[in-house]
Amino acid sequence: MTKNSTSSLDLAQAVALLRAGRLVAFPTETVYGLGANALDETAVRRIYEAKGRPATSPLIVHVASVAMARKVVSEWPAVAEKLAARFWPGPLTLVLPKAKRVPDVVTAGLGTVGVRIPAHPIALALIRKARLPLAAPSANRFTELSPVTAEQVRKALGEAVNLVLDGGPCRVGIESTVLSLAGPAPVLPRTGMVSREQIEALIGPVLLAGAPIEGQAHEAPGQHLKHYSPRAPLRLGIPVETAGRAHLWWAIERPAEFSVRMPNDPDRYAAMLYDTLHRADGLGVREIVVEPVPVGSDWDGIRDRLARAAIIA
Repeated sequence: MTKNSTSSLDLAQAVALLRAGRLVAFPTETVYGLGANALDETAVRRIYEAKGRPATSPLIVHVASVAMARKVVSEWPAVAEKLAARFWPGPLTLVLPKAKRVPDVVTAGLGTVGVRIPAHPIALALIRKARLPLAAPSANRFTELSPVTAEQVRKALGEAVNLVLDGGPCRVGIESTVLSLAGPAPVLPRTGMVSREQIEALIGPVLLAGAPIEGQAHEAPGQHLKHYSPRAPLRLGIPVETAGRAHLWWAIERPAEFSVRMPNDPDRYAAMLYDTLHRADGLGVREIVVEPVPVGSDWDGIRDRLARAAIIA
């Protein structure tokens, strides 16, 4: 069920569904999430079933306050407090040792859990009214494009989701940065629009995570080689006639070519990326070619998403 806008009645219905163990898709500043009560094992298993997501890929728990975050982790170091004060609410997920009350299904059996406070009024209102931490990966089928509008959620999941709360287009446009604080040194398993440079300016050196081992639980979501992918094959390259401009290019037939000029600003580029790829899929294109983005840590999250989208399964 999809609404064109979100009212207090929609929120009340969403809260009732979540408390009953059902699935509610809701907007965040990054992408739309497919939410369930993070403390309800059966409800969380419905997320995996709806997405076709492997059990080795953990989920992020969304909370509405630092106090709520501390209830789903067993340790809250000073560095977590410092990062939360700077970046929350916002697109940064912190991985910490989990509390016993968090079911293993949420964390792919690992002893750690990813947690963040989303910077979206509907997401925050939903969590506060439900008085529940919400496990919520992106509201799409596994490896496919993440949704940045309510309509994209509906097209991706259909009746698998009990309610979609419409909060308009997502402002950030790609998934959160994930930073693990569970080991002796901070590790970055997934880049995003909170850059490594911004984090290091606050807490010092951060290590990059290695590739996960096939068949084993991943330290964070979004680490599969192929991910965030449109239906059409995506290739990283530069069409000769448009070299040197940030753009996406696609073709429906060999004689028909279409080009979208993308912003040279990373924040604006990220906000447009998934919606532009969804548009290309909606046209039934045969191929998408993406010009490589500029170097620099503020482009790392975008570069990561494009590289994974270009992997051929």
